[in-house]
Amino acid sequence: MDKKPDQFKQKLSLFYLWLVPLATFAIGFGIGQVSSSVFVPAWVLNACLMLTAAYNLGVRRLWSNGERGKQQAITALLLFTPWLMFSMFAGMGRPPLTLQGWVDTAAEQQTRFSILIAGGILLLLGAALLKTRLQAKGENLYSVLAFTAVSIAIPLFIINMAFWGFYLTDAFRAFVTNPGAKRPDLYVPEKSLFYVISVAEVALIYLGTMLFAASLKVMGLFSVSAFRWYTGCGLMGILLVLIPPTWPEPFGTLGYLVAIPAISFIMPYLIGIHLLRPAKN
Repeated sequence: MDKKPDQFKQKLSLFYLWLVPLATFAIGFGIGQVSSSVFVPAWVLNACLMLTAAYNLGVRRLWSNGERGKQQAITALLLFTPWLMFSMFAGMGRPPLTLQGWVDTAAEQQTRFSILIAGGILLLLGAALLKTRLQAKGENLYSVLAFTAVSIAIPLFIINMAFWGFYLTDAFRAFVTNPGAKRPDLYVPEKSLFYVISVAEVALIYLGTMLFAASLKVMGLFSVSAFRWYTGCGLMGILLVLIPPTWPEPFGTLGYLVAIPAISFIMPYLIGIHLLRPAKN
């Protein structure tokens, strides 16, 4: 009898955590930017709710299960925390579409991409612990390949986010201050270079997530249906991000959506949530 309240809290926590990425994009793209005096308190409240949900879902239980349980809880939280931070983007809205708009919100854009960089670092740390845990259970193929893919992707991701958040912000300031000036000769080649970097790091994150899903399935921690879902989503993400932006609709828009930095972190986030859930008997 006393297990029913716990089961209800776990189901409610799971539903809330699943809802966060969808709600973030719906609000961010649907409503757009709101005042920081509104979205910062709202984000703090959401962060507290997410942490409470994670605690009810499995952190409390795992933390009491010795060193292995603590390691699993920390691994899950490292994969989970990037989206706890990314949920702030619901209030920030999408990045501005004009140079003037970007310059007017320069501090906010630098904050946005700094959060993304921090999220990338946490993902890499979580992937390292997940690989270690899977290897300790005896899975040495997919886990190593997955971590290799992620460890290549994240440095590229950090460089790309620094380019967007800081290099382009300073460049846009110069363009707005002196709109008639000739743009540097390397500006267009640099944009092409970072387009390729963006495609590579996003595709590698999807690939690494797929390989982690394969490793979890081999160890019996993922069901066949879950493995197929992760594989299908990962393959779709890789194929769509490889589509050139010049292709006709809806391919151009779909390629843009899967290349949004936070989108590629959703599947690792869901793996983190899965690691918190009680094992099914």
